[in-house]
Amino acid sequence: MNLRCAFCQTPYTLSRKDKLIALQHMEAEKLIHYDTHCPRCRKATRVQRKMLEATFPNWREALHELETQVEAVADAPASAPKPEAVADTLQGTPVAQAESKPAHKPRSHAKAKPEAPKPAAKTSSPKGKAATKKSK
Repeated sequence: MNLRCAFCQTPYTLSRKDKLIALQHMEAEKLIHYDTHCPRCRKATRVQRKMLEATFPNWREALHELETQVEAVADAPASAPKPEAVADTLQGTPVAQAESKPAHKPRSHAKAKPEAPKPAAKTSSPKGKAATKKSK
């Protein structure tokens, strides 16, 4: 859905996911409009429920499908074996040993050498110049 900010006139879009979230929020709160925020000025622009429903007519069915997908994903890790167990069988080493090893060794040339102190800067003073002239 293409929108234009009411304040700064910046065009922006609402994705299908954003429209679904907006319609779900309006249904739960019994609202007749939804405030979208401009990506540029962050001010709210009202979008009427009729406009959102016109651009997403079967939103209730899409929401139900999304909820079933989320439930399927949430149930899948519970029935699947733990990744640690799979790693143990593939590698043949305990997980604790694999985690204790560092991922990479530091490079020897990457270490910074301590810098030698810089000699003090010479200051020009009339006494120093006179002393050098006298010694010659």
